[in-house]
Amino acid sequence: QGQLVESGGGLVQTGGSLRLSCEPSGRTFKNYAMGWFRQAPGQEREFVAAISWGGNRTYYADSVKGRFTISRGNAANTVYLQMNNVKPEDTAVYFCIADLYKVPLTSQAYDSWGQGTQVTVSS
Repeated sequence: QGQLVESGGGLVQTGGSLRLSCEPSGRTFKNYAMGWFRQAPGQEREFVAAISWGGNRTYYADSVKGRFTISRGNAANTVYLQMNNVKPEDTAVYFCIADLYKVPLTSQAYDSWGQGTQVTVSS
């Protein structure tokens, strides 16, 4: 059974940029819709962005719209989250998820998550 591995997190100043990557390990997720979620300490995991399996449809939480961009790599097997103009409230652990049947828009539909990657935005 394959899994997804998130990377690219780190410490960044307010207004800066980061690019997160989500890569498969053990199998391909090329035909899957993919999504990014995040969880801040003491808070519920929340939706950030998602992309259809073909890459032609994208979805964003209102809180990140206009600042974050989700995209698929050339092989469509890797998904990126370009984070621009980050804010302290973007501080969280970021997770990616794959779904063969629907675009992942809600975290409650999934019970298996990877390690995530920590993003910390300093003010």
